Amino acid sequence: MKIKIKKGLDLKICGAVTDSDIHQMETDLIAIDPDDFTGLKPKLDVKEGDSVAIGSPLMHDKYRPEVKIVSPVAGRVKAIVRGERRKIVRVEVESCGTASGIVKYDIPTGFTSENAVRLLAESGLLTEMRQRPYDIIPDISKTPRDIFVTAIDSAPLAAAYETYMPTDLKVYEAAVKFLSVVTSGKIYISHREDSFFAGIKGAESVTVTGPHPSGNAGVQAANISPVNKSETIWTLGIDTLYRIGILVTAGRRDCSTVVAVTGPEVVKPSLIRTVFGASISTVTRGLVKKSDHHIRIISGNVFNGVAEKENGYMHFPYRQITVIAEGDDIAEFMGWASLKPSKASVSPTFPGHFLGRFFAPDARLNGGRRAMIMSGEYDRVVPLDIMPEYLIKAIISHDIDAMEKLGIYEVAPEDFAVAEYVDTSKLPLQQIVREGLDYMRQSVE
Repeated sequence: MKIKIKKGLDLKICGAVTDSDIHQMETDLIAIDPDDFTGLKPKLDVKEGDSVAIGSPLMHDKYRPEVKIVSPVAGRVKAIVRGERRKIVRVEVESCGTASGIVKYDIPTGFTSENAVRLLAESGLLTEMRQRPYDIIPDISKTPRDIFVTAIDSAPLAAAYETYMPTDLKVYEAAVKFLSVVTSGKIYISHREDSFFAGIKGAESVTVTGPHPSGNAGVQAANISPVNKSETIWTLGIDTLYRIGILVTAGRRDCSTVVAVTGPEVVKPSLIRTVFGASISTVTRGLVKKSDHHIRIISGNVFNGVAEKENGYMHFPYRQITVIAEGDDIAEFMGWASLKPSKASVSPTFPGHFLGRFFAPDARLNGGRRAMIMSGEYDRVVPLDIMPEYLIKAIISHDIDAMEKLGIYEVAPEDFAVAEYVDTSKLPLQQIVREGLDYMRQSVE
């Protein structure tokens, strides 16, 4: 099967990784933020000073105790940071290598849907997946109609999976066989042309071409077999599929990850092997330029990453760090209206639109938020069979019937990231979509 995505946008930003060398970076402190796992109401399984192994539960879902978030390192719980109303902000774990051990899981000789889902939940792998509708951690009480795996990361400056993922297809195939008992339908793996992921047996192979957000699993699902009301699908990345394969073949959790440190403010964009939740200062050590202007460190990509301080920690899905200029200390003649050719824009009003060069953007909004302008901008970059402007209006007005008719069950905040970038009105579209999905879940379920 082949899919050609025509709508979208690929940002031309300098600072991409150009070689496939992977550098090992040990970290002595990690942190897990429960807010990264939408749909989970966290309840702690540890307290400060407790010893943990790789795979030990740090917290679980209050309403589904079998769904756990596990420790990616062996060591000691250094701190449990809380915010207002004692909300859990993060759990910090001090690593001491693998000396404290690693949790081993009993892998049955035969899988049923029930014991397979239970294993995913207890090992923490379920929290790496997402369910449509609502873009949340999958509800274990519902059987997914289909499972969609994306082997494409089309986000700005993201490294291609083929450059760093292991090539042992048997591990992926073991994971596909395992997941086949979970779903009543098919497992789809989407990839670029000539990718070695096309050789994974047991799943439907889908070749996808086109600009971002063609790599979003939800966009792929919408173009293969859209989710309808009362249906449920699961989406995940190829890296999570590989970790499932390690679980069922070796009986242990693999919490390692390869991070692409990218962006205009990086000396040498590199691939770093580390673990989930690693400290940003460790991962970026020696890689960030020494400059006299303020910088912004983003855990993730420029479209939907999380802005963090240098002494902060990486956020799920733990695959990328982007460093750009903040822009708050830049004095520019005419401000956002400056027509200098170094300014990137999707509008033909600016000379940079025609140059075809790579740019070094900063984090400025370049304009002010204003009333929604019905201009058709969203339609040009959202590759879904919906009317995005009308859906956003329905979400803002909390019109449940209109949201259902306009396709709220198909979307996730990340699908509107490009629309948010090109939006003349400067609306926080991803935040609006997230609030709309939460409102629907509370009202309908």
